[in-house]
Amino acid sequence: METKEPEQDRPFRDLVSQLAVVIRTSQLHNPANEAVVTAIEKLIPLINGLLEDESSIQVELVGEYFYVNENRVKFTMEHLLNFDFLQKEFAKRSVGSISFLCPVAVENIQNLLSVFIACQYAPDPFEALVTGLAQEKCIDAGVVRRISVDGEHDLRKAVKKTYFNAVSFTKGVMNKLKAGERVNIKKAKRIVESMVDLLLDREEFLLGMTAIKNYDEYTFHHSVNVSILSVALGQKIGLSKKDLMELGLAALFHDIGKTEVPPLILNKPTSFTDEEWNVLKAHPVHGVRMIFRMKSFDDSSIRAAIVAYEHHMHQDHSGYPGIKKLKDLDLYSRIVSLADQYDGMTSSRVYARVPMTPDKALSLMSKRAGTQLDPLLFKFFINLVGVYPIGSLIMLDTKELAVISGVNSGDFQRPKMILITDGEGNKITPVAASLTEKDGLGRYTRNVMRTLDPVKYKINIAEYLL
Repeated sequence: METKEPEQDRPFRDLVSQLAVVIRTSQLHNPANEAVVTAIEKLIPLINGLLEDESSIQVELVGEYFYVNENRVKFTMEHLLNFDFLQKEFAKRSVGSISFLCPVAVENIQNLLSVFIACQYAPDPFEALVTGLAQEKCIDAGVVRRISVDGEHDLRKAVKKTYFNAVSFTKGVMNKLKAGERVNIKKAKRIVESMVDLLLDREEFLLGMTAIKNYDEYTFHHSVNVSILSVALGQKIGLSKKDLMELGLAALFHDIGKTEVPPLILNKPTSFTDEEWNVLKAHPVHGVRMIFRMKSFDDSSIRAAIVAYEHHMHQDHSGYPGIKKLKDLDLYSRIVSLADQYDGMTSSRVYARVPMTPDKALSLMSKRAGTQLDPLLFKFFINLVGVYPIGSLIMLDTKELAVISGVNSGDFQRPKMILITDGEGNKITPVAASLTEKDGLGRYTRNVMRTLDPVKYKINIAEYLL
């Protein structure tokens, strides 16, 4: 499925994408090389064209997103790798923005490239970049924009409220359906819209909420977690807000057919008999029927019904329900299947009281990529959650314990974290930290030794992420 790009967004997207191409090419060749000059000559008209209507052009990285003169840049799958590359290059140098203050020529961009490439080896890359551009009148670099503490606190409150509202709503919907009542889909759309807005604002806060694993209310938390993970992945591959809302709704209802499965089977702690397994495998068909019976039925309902039906079919059609003729699974179904497996494996359930750690879940999913899971989407999923996903418990080489709280776009091996014990194993007041911190000699002050099972250490991960 392709998303249609607004005409006014194209110049901004092309500028960011081509800037990434120029920097990537200059890492392979000298700035005077013909390949680099050719890439620069494609970038210059994009910059100077925008400068005809603006006094300056600023390409800024705020959180996970690029903005050009305060306009958030939307992208397509075709340009995603360029955006991710440029994001990492900015992060490596602690660069918040690059501004073009007047029309540029090839020489100006070559000067920028020489300084940009060289500064990454300096003790303070950003300071080296600024110093190197001091004589360049048309190009300037800016620091990373920080969100105020008060604003962040308010945003965290909004995230918690939205998450638990969604869980409460999901519980109410499933109870109504069990009682044979009809459900209005409009409220579900409002719930999903609020989650989409928060993900577009600060992705890692809402992703952190998916680490909440409530054993007693697994079904409701699972539905919301899968919706959040699906929307976050959809955003990563460049879906529009309208598409993200449709995807989030479909993900929220993906397991709705389980309300038709008898509790004795759904909550059975031991292996299923063949008859019981066949009853459980019917829940995708039940899901379609239940969605079709909802009030305010529309196109979004159809996509939700498709996902409810297909989310266990697998990429190679080895899952269920079995269909003889089926070309490709729906894009939303492939996304939801990834989110469903990941959250399911990292949650405590009746038949698996000890959940997998996030890194082990990803390791198992990597073996399923190409058979059960879409291999390309799985790569983007890894990019989304990181090598050490949010909610992972890690031991550092300092013997401190920490909880992963966010992805570091500049280096997925060195995420953001919350320190929860000292080197002696004593609990401390949680302290935000990053694995990118270095000492005076340029060496990392902390490194990950291994991941741990929080259940064994009796650590409630959600307590720290909330």
